[in-house]
Amino acid sequence: MITAQQITQFCDELLHANEFKDYCPNGLQVDADTPITKIITGVTACQALIDRAVQENAQAILVHHGYFWKGESQPLVGIKGKRIRMLLQHGISLIAYHLPLDAHPVYGNNALLADKLGLTIVGALYPDEKLPIGNIATCSPIKAIDFAKKICETLGREPLYLGDNPDRMLQKIALCTGAAQDMIEQAHQMGCDGFISGEVSERTTHMARELGVDYFGAGHHATEKGGIIALGEQVAKHFDVECVFVDIDNPV
Repeated sequence: MITAQQITQFCDELLHANEFKDYCPNGLQVDADTPITKIITGVTACQALIDRAVQENAQAILVHHGYFWKGESQPLVGIKGKRIRMLLQHGISLIAYHLPLDAHPVYGNNALLADKLGLTIVGALYPDEKLPIGNIATCSPIKAIDFAKKICETLGREPLYLGDNPDRMLQKIALCTGAAQDMIEQAHQMGCDGFISGEVSERTTHMARELGVDYFGAGHHATEKGGIIALGEQVAKHFDVECVFVDIDNPV
């Protein structure tokens, strides 16, 4: 019998989860105390993913974005109450990993995105971080416009390109998946000529122009699918349990 606690212990150790100070609890967030034979993986534990887990008769959901974020309302009412009530009613446990899944050098979102784009990670975006959640990578010189096309081909969506010279050659590129657009200034300080993240703010346009760092908003969801897919594969292999990735469409 495979339990949610066993899966959590495996993931905790694999991702070094206890070494991170995060915005949410990593690991087992909802324990339905049900033996696990099938797991649904996804980027975010939204209602649509829970519905799919119920349809698939899964006993656990493994995600990158779970619940109980710092600063959010604590009462289990409204959307959050409905989600958790449905999990427990159907015997589905919820396991989530945020920053540990961004930072892992093999199964992390950054590492996998870099590999898909043909980038070689050479260091941390913030050099003092032991387990960096942002990285610096190099590649063969490539025009900004061609790099944007490569992102589109790789992720299946056109990135938002913020730069004033599409023919500019890029060679040193910072990356941090998700909502890390404000790290663009750090990318500049580290001598990068390009920066990839998921989301964008109004100020990002001006920062990119004034810093001379080409910014590629490649989608929060799109840039963070790789890690949870890889983690699910490792769990499936270790426990000989079925893991199915469900991609709930999200244009952001």
